[in-house]
Amino acid sequence: MENFEISNGTAITTFILLGFGNDPKLQIPFFMMFLIIYTVTMTGNITIIALVISDRHLHTPMYYFLGNLSCLETCYTSTLLPRMLASFLTGDRTISVGGCFTQLYWFGFLVVAECYLLAAMSYDRYLAICKPLHYATLMDGKLCFLLSAGSWLCGIIVMTIVISLMSQLYYCGPREIDHFFCELTPVINLSCSDTTLVTLVGLTVSAIDTIPSCLLTLMSYVCIIATILRIPSSTGRKKAFSTCSSHLIVVSIFYGSLIFVYALPKRKALQEVDKMFSVFYTVLTPLINPLIYSLRNKEVKESLRRVISKCRV
Repeated sequence: MENFEISNGTAITTFILLGFGNDPKLQIPFFMMFLIIYTVTMTGNITIIALVISDRHLHTPMYYFLGNLSCLETCYTSTLLPRMLASFLTGDRTISVGGCFTQLYWFGFLVVAECYLLAAMSYDRYLAICKPLHYATLMDGKLCFLLSAGSWLCGIIVMTIVISLMSQLYYCGPREIDHFFCELTPVINLSCSDTTLVTLVGLTVSAIDTIPSCLLTLMSYVCIIATILRIPSSTGRKKAFSTCSSHLIVVSIFYGSLIFVYALPKRKALQEVDKMFSVFYTVLTPLINPLIYSLRNKEVKESLRRVISKCRV
């Protein structure tokens, strides 16, 4: 990575994450709140991963993707929250340049991977509901692996390109990032180099990664809803919708908050609103996803009961 230098030749070694302010009265309450969120998020997602691996009743494509999603969100949460918790506890809001770029890489990689993985999950539900007779043949183990691996690989490729370009930039101050984590646009805006290329590449890959996956998800659910409405019995419609309702809620929350954050004009007056919605899709979404799938999914609840029963024996 290139040295990051200011005009007098002194190397910039750290950035400052302004986060949610430095009011001493709020640091401990923030620490406790986010510690509880982190603990529940990790517990919920790791539980789902363990259930999907250990219970043969969950060895199906839908739960294979769900296990991947929980694994992704475990990594996703751990990319942001431990650093945030440390800053609340110690008051140290500095982050090294290398640490900032590492956080940015993993955050971007996991966001891209989640976009594609949610699209793969919606395609799985489309085949299950719209083409039930061919589902077992079409959604076999090989396709499940390719869709999951492709989601992770796309995230790696995209962020490798973006970070490689960003590593060529020079930073001349100020060092303050008005956010609680190293996000792409605020970090680029701190550079005193020509950022035209990296900005263009960032916008291009963001469009390529989010728009097709979002459209594929939307098209899948248009077809799913149309198929469900053609089912003659209300019981049949309810049963069909129950198989995809949890995923639909997750998709709506994730894309809704993500689109709002990146569609919001980047003005100083709206910065706090931007932070609030960023918390929603970076912190709260990984928290509520396992709750949605466990509370609304009969098979997951039954699997959990079987595990608890075995532990009691």
